[in-house]
Amino acid sequence: MKRFIAVLLTVAAVGAATPAFAQDAAPGPGRVVITLIPGGATFFTEAEDNPNTGSFGNYDLGGALAVNFNRYLGVEGEISGAIGVSQTIELGSSTFDGRSPNLLNYSGNLVLSAPNRSAVVPYVTGGVGGLTLFDRTGLTSHDAETFLTGNVGGGLAWHAGRWGLRGDYRFIAVQSQDDAPAFFGREERYGHRVYAGVLVNIGQ
Repeated sequence: MKRFIAVLLTVAAVGAATPAFAQDAAPGPGRVVITLIPGGATFFTEAEDNPNTGSFGNYDLGGALAVNFNRYLGVEGEISGAIGVSQTIELGSSTFDGRSPNLLNYSGNLVLSAPNRSAVVPYVTGGVGGLTLFDRTGLTSHDAETFLTGNVGGGLAWHAGRWGLRGDYRFIAVQSQDDAPAFFGREERYGHRVYAGVLVNIGQ
């Protein structure tokens, strides 16, 4: 009888451990996830009631580092450069032909992932940070200006072991400053940012 009970306890222990092992082995983010952003775009619309601000778009690249407390909750630090590209910017009744200003965007975000156990994980995210606007002759002052920002968005992450892919969208709000250049920053500005990234899972 004692041997039978021991066998039952052993089988029960193995049965209890097997699902836990399967759950741990399910695809998903690692404890630490690095995102490499080789390409994306940031687009700012003109300020409301001020057509002299103009809308413009930039090429985006950068990276992010996320620390996940579990499969569903994590925090992420992100930094990216929005590189000015040649375009025509309408400023009220006039136009500007040239490169848009370079931007540096950095933020800290909370990331909530969907409670599924597949390789494709939807997520929502949001946080606060800063945006630095660099001089571009003809549009801004000669000094860099830094603004407080907030962002909210989401995307899809696909995990395949150590590597993965990610597509992300953010809505960005930039707080106004009275001493900012007339082109950007004296009124609240709103932007849209999209990017595709490569994931590197650490501590899977």
